[in-house]
Formats: sequence, C-alpha cells, structure tokens
Amino acid sequence: MAQASYEPAFEEGDLQRLVDALFKDAKRVEKRDVLALADAFDVGPLAREVVESLPAGTYHRVRLATQLNSTITAHGWTLKLGLVE
Repeated sequence: MAQASYEPAFEEGDLQRLVDALFKDAKRVEKRDVLALADAFDVGPLAREVVESLPAGTYHRVRLATQLNSTITAHGWTLKLGLVE
C-alpha cells in the first residue's frame, strides 16, 4: 500500500503571518481587526474559515493563537495550516 504524501495547503503560514502582523504594534485586537486583515492578506479558504469561527471579543496574542489553534485542531487541519504561535 502506498503511503499518502504530505502536501501542505497553499495557505500554510497564512495565519501565522496574520497574527504576526496584527501584534506588530498592538497588544490587543478585536475580531473585526482579524477579519479585516485576513481580507487584506487575501488568506486562503481554510484560513478564512478559521478566522470567521472566532467568537466576538478582544484578544491578546496568546488568547488569539489558542483560539485559532483550537479550531485548526478540531477540524483536523493541522497538517494543512500549521499551528500559530
């Protein structure tokens, strides 16, 4: 039986770049900030789905990364999207 090869989604790293940009100069961001920058970065469809699933609220970096990683893991997209720090 042939083993399936790992091919990351074209958007692997999109969420990490998004988080890095959001917190370059800010200590806290709101969901609308995350959505707006995701639009500006034109993130891929899986990354967009993860961002849209965020509950409304204000996030510091660790909380946002935890929330994004929770969604990524719950959907089984870790290999496709990677995790966020």
